Amino acid sequence: MNQVTGIASTPVVAIVDYGSGNLFSILQACLSVELEPVVTASPETLLAADAVILPGVGAFGDAMAALRRLDLIGPLIDLANSGKSLVGICLGMQLLMSESFEFGQHKGLNLVEGEVVRLEAGSGPAAVKIPQVGWDRIRRPSEELHCDWSDTLLDGVSDGEFMYFVHSFIAQPSNPEAVLAVSQFAESRFCSALRVENVIGFQFHPERSADQGLKIYSNLRRQLATLKQE
Repeated sequence: MNQVTGIASTPVVAIVDYGSGNLFSILQACLSVELEPVVTASPETLLAADAVILPGVGAFGDAMAALRRLDLIGPLIDLANSGKSLVGICLGMQLLMSESFEFGQHKGLNLVEGEVVRLEAGSGPAAVKIPQVGWDRIRRPSEELHCDWSDTLLDGVSDGEFMYFVHSFIAQPSNPEAVLAVSQFAESRFCSALRVENVIGFQFHPERSADQGLKIYSNLRRQLATLKQE
């Protein structure tokens, strides 16, 4: 049974409120696909939810400091270890990594091994402005890795589909098999989506990516509803 409302059929998704993130847009996206969103900074509510979305905008170090101050780091790690879905969006995806080199060196949640580094602007005539703001394609990483989106939150999204990005830094997973999608910006080919079992990250904003982005939320609802029926 739904531990927040008592409704058994509607999956509850906790959206982490730690003072950094596009909470309203994510909440509206969840409602549009009939998920039950709960915006919260309560560790107990996070752990009781069927899945958790970790949003984020701003600086990595400040975000980790806020999670630490609210005593949310342990609960997020416990939730990931429990097998429930933890979805990081934009900075939230970067927080899943081991460490970041944004304005110094900062430890992350270490749920996905790897680093967060600055997006390269290129040089000479190919130089572009950072941050990347706007629409960009996401693609399967390579034929060699046999990356299939059919069993992921990208199910039904076309290879080469446009999604909306706002970022200056990128995640670099240590294991290439963690890379779910890649994108190209100037001379940089970077990880735009990742997955390690139940831990998922999107560098782009699905909630700001029109119908294709909403497919991600629909897929999350479908997966959670299936789990609740088992």
